[in-house]
Amino acid sequence: MIAVIQRVSRASVEVDGRITGRIGRGLLILLGVHKGDGEAEADFLANKIGGLRIFNDERGKMNLSCGEVGGAMLVVSQFTLCGDCRKGRRPSFDRAAEPGEAARLYNYFCGRLRQLGYRVETGEFGAMMNVELVNDGPVTFVLEAPPK
Repeated sequence: MIAVIQRVSRASVEVDGRITGRIGRGLLILLGVHKGDGEAEADFLANKIGGLRIFNDERGKMNLSCGEVGGAMLVVSQFTLCGDCRKGRRPSFDRAAEPGEAARLYNYFCGRLRQLGYRVETGEFGAMMNVELVNDGPVTFVLEAPPK
């Protein structure tokens, strides 16, 4: 499981002209699910992201978590994060989980963040989405669940 995390001052996702999720200050999380991923990987990433100290304190140091600044999270499924571009010119998606299992783990991950106390907004799994964000910093990290 892989996540691209962006610290944002605001972000939204739109499907077919309607907003499905919108946040102010917080994190935009683009989430990709690999074959073989399970709830353990989702738990790992949810706990890791929830505890990341990537928001500035009063001295301008990254010492605060999303929860400590009252931030929300917008989670958007993005299977292209599982793409392999090492060979040829067309990405291979052989490593991406099947849609049914990926949707289940995406929803599980969002639920886990909610259990941790975060306000979580979402895109729509499998839909063509327009994501709009203002990256604060810019601050962007890539996290992967450890291999089994």
